[in-house]
Amino acid sequence: AVSSGKGGVGKSNVVANLAVASARQGRKVLVMDADLALGNVDILLGLTPHYTIEDVLSGQRRLEEVLITGPEGIQILPATSGGQAFTQLTHEQQLLLQSAFLQLPSPPDLLLIDCAAGISANVLYFSLVAHETLVVVSPDPTSLTDAYALVKILSTRYHLRTFRMLVNKAKHSQEGKEVFRKFSLVTDRFLTISLDYLGCIPTDDYVPMAVAQQRAVCEVYPRAPASRAFTSLVKVLNEWRGD
Repeated sequence: AVSSGKGGVGKSNVVANLAVASARQGRKVLVMDADLALGNVDILLGLTPHYTIEDVLSGQRRLEEVLITGPEGIQILPATSGGQAFTQLTHEQQLLLQSAFLQLPSPPDLLLIDCAAGISANVLYFSLVAHETLVVVSPDPTSLTDAYALVKILSTRYHLRTFRMLVNKAKHSQEGKEVFRKFSLVTDRFLTISLDYLGCIPTDDYVPMAVAQQRAVCEVYPRAPASRAFTSLVKVLNEWRGD
């Protein structure tokens, strides 16, 4: 599950590019757009879905019928854009969704859940059911404050103990490490959690250029600094299997 306390930190872009970079290294990847009311992963990648997760939750379509194929063969479960019906899944809908994933005829090697920003019920649910919880932050102090609120709720109220952290839009690697250091100082003092640093994605002019083209930067500018950083991060993701 990939989440962020605050919108605008580039979380969905991180998910899309991690998916593409992982697929390039031979993994079968499925991206679930879990911002169920304001989904945008399909838009980021220039795709036009015929169906969305709403069709799965209403029982009109099987999950595999709703999946669309993106760059490098990644599969995407698109969300509704502008709908309010699924801003908070009921327990029955949660069970239906879990069952739909279990019934996939060809399950993925890696499922990336692109959560909505903030601390909504859906964000908490997807963070808790996932094997790993990755929190994306930017150096912006408000991003760190909101990320702390998310981690605090998940750890104190729901007893989630392990978090991974990725710093996006860092000026350089040292800034990424410094952001993590400051954040971990606070969590070490006030929370009982394990917080691991995944790394950082540098600020890169090629990223907004790729977004404007509705393409993943890893796909259209593979030699860009951000693309190289995503490729390196996939190696770290692969190591999680052994945890």
